[in-house]
Amino acid sequence: MTSILLPIDGSEQSKDALEYALEHFKDADITAINVIDPIEAGYTSQATVPGYSEEWFEQAKESAEQLFATAQETADEYDHELDTVTEVGRPSRTIVDYAVENDMDHIVMGSHGRSGVTRILLGSVAESVVRRSPVPVTIVR
Repeated sequence: MTSILLPIDGSEQSKDALEYALEHFKDADITAINVIDPIEAGYTSQATVPGYSEEWFEQAKESAEQLFATAQETADEYDHELDTVTEVGRPSRTIVDYAVENDMDHIVMGSHGRSGVTRILLGSVAESVVRRSPVPVTIVR
């Protein structure tokens, strides 16, 4: 059976990618991955407050669970069960590493989830995944 890795971040592009995967890979095992980027915690002055990192991480995990619940609601419309995983790290590297380590056949992802300053600072995750991935990548715009 084909296995699809689907990075989700709550953006419209990742929702479009989910629907694309559900429509075009009906019989595939789809794993939704949310990558918690610890660098994002460092862009606030609160990052130096004791206990902030743990609190930020717990909020990030809760946010991931909400994203997965919303994604599963969409998948339910297609009578499809999603596998879910939360990883911590730089998004593009983590997505590619997970795909390789878990023998994924394909990555389906949105064109970009970030905008403004974070996109300029961190670059395009989708572009980096396309360049680094040894498995096929479909970018949904």
